[in-house]
Amino acid sequence: MAGTKPHLNLAVIGHIDHGKSTLVGRLMFETGAVPAHIIEQYRKEAEAKGKATFEFAWVMDSLKEERERGITIDIAHRRFDTDKYYFTIVDCPGHRDFVKNMITGASQADAAILVVAAPDGIMQQTKEHVFLARTLGIGQLIVAINKMDAVNYDQKRFEQVKADVTNLLKTVGFKPDTIPFIPLSAFKGDNIAKHSENTKWYTGYTLLEALNNLKEPEKPINLPMRTPVQDVYTISGIGVVPVGRVETGIMKKGDKVIFRPSIDGVGATGEVKSIEMHHEEIPQALPGDNIGFNVRGVDKNAIRRGDVCGPVDKQPTVAQEFKAQIVVLQHPSAISAGYTPVFHCHTAQVACTITQILAKLDAKTGSVKEQNPAFIKAGDAAIVMVRPTRPMAIEKVKEIPQLGRFAIRDMGQTIAAGVVMDITPR
Repeated sequence: MAGTKPHLNLAVIGHIDHGKSTLVGRLMFETGAVPAHIIEQYRKEAEAKGKATFEFAWVMDSLKEERERGITIDIAHRRFDTDKYYFTIVDCPGHRDFVKNMITGASQADAAILVVAAPDGIMQQTKEHVFLARTLGIGQLIVAINKMDAVNYDQKRFEQVKADVTNLLKTVGFKPDTIPFIPLSAFKGDNIAKHSENTKWYTGYTLLEALNNLKEPEKPINLPMRTPVQDVYTISGIGVVPVGRVETGIMKKGDKVIFRPSIDGVGATGEVKSIEMHHEEIPQALPGDNIGFNVRGVDKNAIRRGDVCGPVDKQPTVAQEFKAQIVVLQHPSAISAGYTPVFHCHTAQVACTITQILAKLDAKTGSVKEQNPAFIKAGDAAIVMVRPTRPMAIEKVKEIPQLGRFAIRDMGQTIAAGVVMDITPR
């Protein structure tokens, strides 16, 4: 049962057409999450449309438009179980326009499968996705070298692609010797659930074995408690009930808490009277728990979505300004000092001004390319100073990573993603 198995969020990343959707469809089929007759129905439909190898991909791409274009658009959340874990797949599109979805997908993933097609090897988006995965804090990786059937299961080709990917991973700080590289064919099913006769030369893990070997993410219970507010309700006979997900620490009944920045920018304090999860009262809440909690002494109009609840003695940080490392994913022109897009961090959405561009970085290695550049554009990584236009609770990524990552949006698209390096508190 889901209740007893540990849960992991899994991102599937890599270049367009390298077989991510097919791999996800195959995983769901092999673990029994999608019955065989459904796959068969998709196969007939795919053949009728002249796309004979798309049946597994279609498990994920249930949107009609995606079927006709043959590419993945939205992040589809899907679940499958191995004997050890239950996984939610955050399917991260490889197509350029859809990198924004990848940010929201990858920033909540505990691990990722990087899919690289054996015939092509590393492509531009392979590099971007690896760098993003690192920036967004994904620590565990499995490399699936896919489409081995298209290179006749050639060991030399596998070793070549493995060597190239190893070098790429080293440049961004992953440790390749801790990462499994698996030759597979998502379409044919080689080395997914069992070892393939076609790759007798390969003795490592199958994909399902590698997934079972992932480490369960440690619940950050030793960090100060941080619960970003998603909504605030007033329930008659109970009082003010904020709702949110505990990101770090432990919330207990009787805790003295403060919401910051709150409407007045100073903070609203109160006491936790009760905590509910799935309509049951619980004595304490841990990281990952989605809860409603009743707070005594706080006025409903004092707090709102985007505030962060924390202990009075270790309060959430409210930034006057902060220093951040960002990766610019897309922008029609260039970004210079004075640009004021909306920063999305935990549940907060606050317009912030980039006041200074301190340095431009090499997007593959993170080393400084240029000091104080006049502007940055799509593809650049940079260190910037940021000033929120109103009080905003945010933390240093090194101290409380869950509240130290953000996406930058403007004109209906995600412009950049980044992490907070340093904060000048209010």
